[in-house]
Formats: sequence, C-alpha cells, structure tokens
Amino acid sequence: MATCSWPINDTQHLDFEIVDNNNNWNDVPGLYIFTYQNGANWFPLYVGQAESFQSRLPNHERLDEAVQNGATHIHALVVHDQAQRDQWEQMLIQHLHPPMNTQHR
Repeated sequence: MATCSWPINDTQHLDFEIVDNNNNWNDVPGLYIFTYQNGANWFPLYVGQAESFQSRLPNHERLDEAVQNGATHIHALVVHDQAQRDQWEQMLIQHLHPPMNTQHR
C-alpha cells in the first residue's frame, strides 16, 4: 500500500493511503484528498471528510470537477473520531490551500 505524507502544520504530517480508483471503499470514516501527481510531487485539489467512505466517495458531488482539474487519485486516511476529523480537515485546508476548498481559509 502506497502512502503520502501531508502536512497539517510546519512540524506535523498525516500519512494517507493512495487510491487510484474510486471502487470498493470500506464503510469507515475519515479524511480524503482529491489529488494529482506531477513528477514525484503530489498536489491537493480538494480536502474533505466522510462518515463513511463507502457512501460518500463513489458519487461525490465534486469528483467530476476534481477530475476536470486533473485529479487522478484519492488519498484516504481512516479517522474514527469526529472532532479529530474536523480539526485535521481544517488544518489541512489552511496549510495546503487546495484550490477547490474555500472554507476554513
């Protein structure tokens, strides 16, 4: 399983699993990032969270837009605690400035 480490501030990172298809999601909560790769570098387009990857990601309302903007992969991290998801989602958006997110900036 390939992973990517995303910064949430200047000293802390979260390790996300790299997923190259939008099938067979587990019914678990967590954070996700729509991404694309250029050379060895990953670029975030959109950061979000889900109570269930299985119900949220296959028909996500922003997925087509992300693909049009170059998204090729989804990075996923299982996070069971809602308060932790809220905090880390906000920290990722503030630190990464993904172009499709306008909240939490």
